Amino acid sequence: MTTIDEEYFKSRIRDIPDFPKEGVVFRDITTLLLEPEAFRKAVDTTYERCRAVGIDKVVGIESRGFIFGSILAYKLGCGFVPVRKPGKLPCETIRQEYVLEYGNGSVEVHVDGIVNGDRVLIVDDLIATGGTMKATCEMIERLGGKIALIAVLIELSFLKGQDLLKDYDYFTLMKYDSE
Repeated sequence: MTTIDEEYFKSRIRDIPDFPKEGVVFRDITTLLLEPEAFRKAVDTTYERCRAVGIDKVVGIESRGFIFGSILAYKLGCGFVPVRKPGKLPCETIRQEYVLEYGNGSVEVHVDGIVNGDRVLIVDDLIATGGTMKATCEMIERLGGKIALIAVLIELSFLKGQDLLKDYDYFTLMKYDSE
């Protein structure tokens, strides 16, 4: 299994203070995406971690989860399922509400995106309070899917979002223990 060089990845993340509100440090992955070798290494490291798990579908959470999720689906040879904000998907959906760091939210997925028994990899760029990821897990399970693995680039561990995911196999490239 590939060793994770957490400092390598952290050095390619841009910190933006006071965004989206005062007192918050936004971890911007666009600088990692701009650097071809870092982008490749992030995808390849995640792929190495999940390739032997047996994945039927990759679920990417809007919007940065689409970037990594679609590439991983391609590399794994399986389908890609987008999870989006309400009203963005054109066919029949199910919705799940959740609590955000800054309020409430909800996400939706097409009802035909997951087939009963599908082994699912869920991908996003960041875990903060864990609400979006937990809501996504609940939707996948309501549709009969099994969460085989959760993969994220960044975990803000000081916000304890990972606590909501303790029942799942969970993987991250880098953790921030403080803001």
